[in-house]
Amino acid sequence: MEQILANGVYLGSQYAMIALGLTLIFALMNVLNFAHGQMYVIGGFVTYTLYGQWGIPFVLALLMSCITLAIIGALIEKYLFAPVIKGSSREESTMLLAAGIAFLLDALILLVFGEKQRGVPKIVDGVFNWDFRVIMPYDRILICVLAILSIVAFIALMQYTKTGRALRALAQDRTAAQLMGVNVDRYSMIGFALGALLAGLVGGLLVTITGINLGMGGPTSIKAFMMVMIGGAGVISGAIWGGFILGFLEAFGLAYLSQYGDITYLLIFVSLMIFLAIRPQGLMGKPWG
Repeated sequence: MEQILANGVYLGSQYAMIALGLTLIFALMNVLNFAHGQMYVIGGFVTYTLYGQWGIPFVLALLMSCITLAIIGALIEKYLFAPVIKGSSREESTMLLAAGIAFLLDALILLVFGEKQRGVPKIVDGVFNWDFRVIMPYDRILICVLAILSIVAFIALMQYTKTGRALRALAQDRTAAQLMGVNVDRYSMIGFALGALLAGLVGGLLVTITGINLGMGGPTSIKAFMMVMIGGAGVISGAIWGGFILGFLEAFGLAYLSQYGDITYLLIFVSLMIFLAIRPQGLMGKPWG
């Protein structure tokens, strides 16, 4: 049981970070960013290139990954989403645009990095062993700690900084925030860049554990949407809860159902459909309408 709980915390921390970026973008702009998984993949490939191939220190490579994705996110929002949101009143327009961006990024990843699985050397060697109850490599423990610290830093940013307060005001009521003097265009771009940065950060962290390849973008986006739906669309705390709930469900499923093949996610999807039928707004979301 201790091992399952440890695995759940490890998986939940990384999943929560993935969901945070997606739910932030949705809260600010009411946009479902289907390209979120592809941003995660780009973050992993940037860290792989800088740390694994060029030998740049891991921390610096991770920082460059975050900066790269923040710039990509800002450019996508400014030159793609912002004009479409202003020029079209139909929500389907942003959904189609997000899907198109996901396909575009997939093509660019294939062109620049190829389709093969890539990995990097371990950043920490050794295995933690607590009386054979909990066995976990030190690099996974480090990644888990860094992920949790990143979540705490994100919450602090949103709660105690001018930028965070402006983003929260924008998420609560876009029109009222604009009337109160918030630069809506600027903070929408900052929020999208921050969401992309979080995706790049997770990709950079996990490339040391799972490696990275072109096909990881789609499954990552699906998991992110699942976490957002569990916690409540556009709710930051809900995204964190959704990430940890999914992490623990996956840990329990892999521990007790692995002998039945890939049934874990089938049961998770069925459970999610039943849950959303009962509570469509998620755990912490407000009722629609």
